[in-house]
Amino acid sequence: MHFLYAVLIDPFVQMAGAPDLLAQTLWEGLVTGVLYALIALGFVLIYKASGVFNFAQGIMVVFAGLTLVGLYEKGVPVILALALTLLVMLALAFAVQRLVLRPLVNQPEIILFMATFGLTYVLIGVGELVFGGDPKNMITTELHLPQGTIDAKMLGGVVSFQKLDIAAAALAGLLIGALAFFFQSTRIGRALRAVADSHKAALSVGISLDQIWVIVWFAAGIVALVAGILWGARSNVSFALQIIALKALPVLILGGFTSVPGAIVGGLIIGVGEKLAEFYWGPLLGGGIDSWFAYVIALVFLLFRPQGLFGERIIERI
Repeated sequence: MHFLYAVLIDPFVQMAGAPDLLAQTLWEGLVTGVLYALIALGFVLIYKASGVFNFAQGIMVVFAGLTLVGLYEKGVPVILALALTLLVMLALAFAVQRLVLRPLVNQPEIILFMATFGLTYVLIGVGELVFGGDPKNMITTELHLPQGTIDAKMLGGVVSFQKLDIAAAALAGLLIGALAFFFQSTRIGRALRAVADSHKAALSVGISLDQIWVIVWFAAGIVALVAGILWGARSNVSFALQIIALKALPVLILGGFTSVPGAIVGGLIIGVGEKLAEFYWGPLLGGGIDSWFAYVIALVFLLFRPQGLFGERIIERI
């Protein structure tokens, strides 16, 4: 009985007694949620435009970050390193279209999914071969990412805001908004949605699958690069980042696999919920709650709303 009271009541008492700590936790959760949403956006882009669930998106985040840092460590100026990294992601988009997607047009979705699963391990092997397996520090100063904190007096205490977190949230928000506009209001965006609905129908009206796939995979590569920079600046760039990228899966389940707004809302729910659970319930449940909390929420949604908050319910008539 005492344990149930501690789990159900004590955290809310702590929230009410220390609103400044609650505000700090909510802020950290919002920033984490925005970065989760940014990773999830890469999945949404490719799934929305081609119907392919790109399991390799997580390692693309790592690969883009490693390419940028690796080029800089070899003496390439940071601006040129950024440009070359974008060219690498464009080359990757062409390679995926030519070697993976084109031979598998109109194949079952599970085959396309397994192809991206294999692509994951190809990128891991290439990344380790070229850049090594050791963690690398993101070049935050050279990229002019802000450092330090801003302390604000609020709610009877002091809440600290990392300048890097503010910049990351702003940059991620701008990128998400730009991509949402691109999908909804441009001719290419409408063509991407047409390809996702039916490859054969898209081909029949003159839409080039090859061109569309290169565009969407390159866009996902740009998202991966931004996510790699922002996540790498918070910790470092290593293959462990792909574990963080897997947190995008609960985000997708919550928001819906084809919804850009869903990626944002799902990311915020997971980010805030994870931080609140870790700070207030973690000590009561033995810690480590942040490693599984997101997947519990995803499981609940799969049971009661499998299409997610913004996903479309699919009805197949027999």
